[in-house]
Amino acid sequence: MPRVRRVNAVLAVLATATFGMTSARADNPLPPADTLQHFNAVEGASAADGNGTLGESAVKNPPNPICTTVSSSAANVNTDCEAIPGPHNETTIAVNPTNPLNLLAGANDYQLRLSNGGGINETIYSRADASFDGGRTWRTAALQQTAYIATGDPAIAFDAAGRAYYATLGFGFSQGRFCCLNPDIIAATSTDGGAHWTAPLRVASGSGVFGSPGTFNDKEYVAAWGNGNAIVTWTVFNDGFKGATINSPIFASVTHDGGASWSAGVAISGSAAFCVGSQGGNACDRDQFSVPTVAADGSIYVAFENEANFTTGRDQYLVVKVDPATGQRIAGPFQVAGLIDGFTDYPINVSGSQTYHDSEFRSNSAGNITADLTNAAHLAVVWSDMRNSTLPAPRDPFAASTNSDVVVSQSFDGGAHWGTPTALASPGDQFQPWAAYDTGGRLRIGFYDRSYDAANHMYGYTLATETGSGTLTFSTSQLTTTLSDPTQGTRWFSGGVVNHASTFIGDYSGIAATPSGGMVALWTDLRESVCFTVRCGTGENAFFAAHS
Repeated sequence: MPRVRRVNAVLAVLATATFGMTSARADNPLPPADTLQHFNAVEGASAADGNGTLGESAVKNPPNPICTTVSSSAANVNTDCEAIPGPHNETTIAVNPTNPLNLLAGANDYQLRLSNGGGINETIYSRADASFDGGRTWRTAALQQTAYIATGDPAIAFDAAGRAYYATLGFGFSQGRFCCLNPDIIAATSTDGGAHWTAPLRVASGSGVFGSPGTFNDKEYVAAWGNGNAIVTWTVFNDGFKGATINSPIFASVTHDGGASWSAGVAISGSAAFCVGSQGGNACDRDQFSVPTVAADGSIYVAFENEANFTTGRDQYLVVKVDPATGQRIAGPFQVAGLIDGFTDYPINVSGSQTYHDSEFRSNSAGNITADLTNAAHLAVVWSDMRNSTLPAPRDPFAASTNSDVVVSQSFDGGAHWGTPTALASPGDQFQPWAAYDTGGRLRIGFYDRSYDAANHMYGYTLATETGSGTLTFSTSQLTTTLSDPTQGTRWFSGGVVNHASTFIGDYSGIAATPSGGMVALWTDLRESVCFTVRCGTGENAFFAAHS
């Protein structure tokens, strides 16, 4: 698939953002960067107090809670309470099974400060937003940082006892002189519903620095069960000369003591036998976007994308079953379906990533796996691709007319066999889906949806609800009360781009089931106008909605 495989949130802005004290123009806090000096600049920020810029420590480890929103009964609620209008994206959400009013939301939180001299200080940290009244009020808490200068790719889960787990990437300096160490996988926990968090522990270590031989960890996700049990899965990019990827297997680690310790990571993907058009061997184990899920009987399954065809660039979804005690693979990989997401299936944006009609924001085909808690053998995998679009797609997004659709396949035998994929066909583009089963065994899918705009520019957020368990027929409801337009007038990730179109709104969204049978959703929303320095435009905020 023609994507940059290292699609974590922090690296998403390396080509469009300069971190810390910069010499960037004041009208563009996220300018193009010519070198990888970003993270060095962040460390220098702590010495910038004298010229009026808040030091890094004030942004890195602020008091908890940082702030609290004003209570709102609106259908859509902005979960951000910070006064500084930085972007928020890549949303994740979970519901406390011991207290359904306790919701936890996570997102990348970009903090921006101006110095007296006009320089811009920027940091990026995963933050936790907790609600204790069902989503009317949100308080933002920090994951207290020690060794890490930036974090990204948030993922949140509760275990059955109500303990929360927050997994993310942790970036550090390379001896304080050149860019950054390849990221670690880290995880923090909370026993008070997300109001306070432990300092993150290292689940797995990266090695080397950007652009060199080493191990680059990416795109982790988390699931939890029982009392004190959780699993984190992620991609390990094994890099060779000049950072060229050799392979990228999926790894897993588990905890059984509430996150106090984590097992050594083990490779679980085993996908080498499935690809064509390459040299074969472990070069075929090129995987990304892993997500674990816990079934009703305690079985754990992990779905991920594998580069199936090196000639077309198309991927496939695979599923493995892992041992809850060790995280090791015990069955699979099983092939779910081939994806229509190759070299000529998407137009390509200014950054070289796939996108959609008249758009510049990066996207991908990934979704997730989810388990039906009324039937331990019943699973579903969702994604989006271009199977109903006109192919091949022109490379220029302004010359392309795209029709990305959400697609789902289900299994009734614990992932060993999968049914024919079913597309939720709608006009325009639907993308970045996330799925969960409700307490009645019906599949729910949340996704960004441009069918509300005949021009295929603006998007809303849609919740599709299965008419009956296993039917794969759906009714849909629009959760958003206002549409977002990423094609023009955006404030963030738009410097030097035609019409100030956004080049990044995040790579995924999130929904979660409630004990009452409903759903909650969290997505990146562009409805609110923000101003920073001399330019205004639409912001990026994490918005919340609940649905029965």
